[in-house]
Amino acid sequence: MAISFLKNLLGVKASGVIQSGIETYVKWDPKGASEAELKTMEGKLDQMGLHVAQARARYNEAQKALDTVNALMHERMTAADMLQKQLDAETDPARKASLEKSLATLVGLLEQMTPEADQDAKDAASAHDFVEQLEAAYSAFGEKLKHARADLDRAQREMERQRLTRDNAADQAEAARQAAGLANSGSSVNVALEAMHAAAERDRLRAEASNAKASLLKPTVPEQDDPNISAALAAAKGGSAPPTSLADRLAALRSRG
Repeated sequence: MAISFLKNLLGVKASGVIQSGIETYVKWDPKGASEAELKTMEGKLDQMGLHVAQARARYNEAQKALDTVNALMHERMTAADMLQKQLDAETDPARKASLEKSLATLVGLLEQMTPEADQDAKDAASAHDFVEQLEAAYSAFGEKLKHARADLDRAQREMERQRLTRDNAADQAEAARQAAGLANSGSSVNVALEAMHAAAERDRLRAEASNAKASLLKPTVPEQDDPNISAALAAAKGGSAPPTSLADRLAALRSRG
């Protein structure tokens, strides 16, 4: 049984490697092992079918022999009955003695055949019972194989459904991961934009501060237009205000000479 299993196993999974016996292989490749077991069962069913055919052939031979013996016994019994009737009706002593001798011969043959016929009947009945037992076992094992094949097909379909479910789950997880990556990328872009806006705002504030300082330090128009304020500011800075009238301008030119 184990040898045939291994042979079928190698036939189903020619490229498979059996590492530590059938149980290890079953765990490693349940589908291949199941197919191998089904092939083993099919081989056993074929052997049982051969035994059924052989048993039926022996039964047919036994039944044929029984039918032959019964037919011969029936013929001899019929002949014996005819001789008995003739003997009962015969009045001639010589003829009567001849009929009696013939009848005795037939009766002797029938007596010899009776045990043989009885044994043939028993043999035929035994062969018939054996055929019925083998056929019942053959049918039962065939149903077992049929159910095993159906169970394997269902298991394979279930494995395929589970594989598809696993693959779908993996695809969904990958899609979620990619979506999360895109969200994170969007967050990074938003952070960069916020940093750029913050830098621009700081630059704007610095520019405003510089402009305010420049405006604050730059003399205003009234300071330039008012000669008294201009002179005071020049004196405050350690210098003199530029001449504005012709007399002042001429005086400034004389002082240079």
